[in-house]
Amino acid sequence: MSESSADGRPVEKVDVVLTKAGRTKIRYPAEVLADDGTVVTVRAPWAAAGVRDFGFVRFEPGDVFTEHYWRDRWYAVKEVRTSTGVLKGWYCDVTRPAVREGSTLTVEDLDLDLWCSADGATVLRLDEDEFAESGLADRDPDAATQALAALSELEHLAHTKTLPPHPATHVNAP
Repeated sequence: MSESSADGRPVEKVDVVLTKAGRTKIRYPAEVLADDGTVVTVRAPWAAAGVRDFGFVRFEPGDVFTEHYWRDRWYAVKEVRTSTGVLKGWYCDVTRPAVREGSTLTVEDLDLDLWCSADGATVLRLDEDEFAESGLADRDPDAATQALAALSELEHLAHTKTLPPHPATHVNAP
């Protein structure tokens, strides 16, 4: 039996697979909201077990993530809302460009992240220490350069309150 959306259309599903250092970090099902060939937008509930408290935000059962993955950009932007629809903010992962093969959407985590609160007052660059320790700069200097540029671009988007960026909008990092 296939699922249908509220307007009767069939619901397209994918498995989102986040890899890190060649291993699967997490895999979860998501509903495809749109795929224009460049950006894949999916919606999924909080996929981890229990609550994850970062200090600046809590992800918990019931939270809903609307996730935007680009095939031509080195990041993903995830809008996070409570179960009642209240916007918590945006969690952004620096990744290699997304690859969709059939019902699998794969992204490689490059350790750098950015958080932007719903009101835009808190913008935090995260995991720069993990990125430095990953050795990516030595193994793949071009990828490391792309990753750092992506983090700068995300920070700019957060400060200019343009998260998530429209697929046709691309801001060049300084």
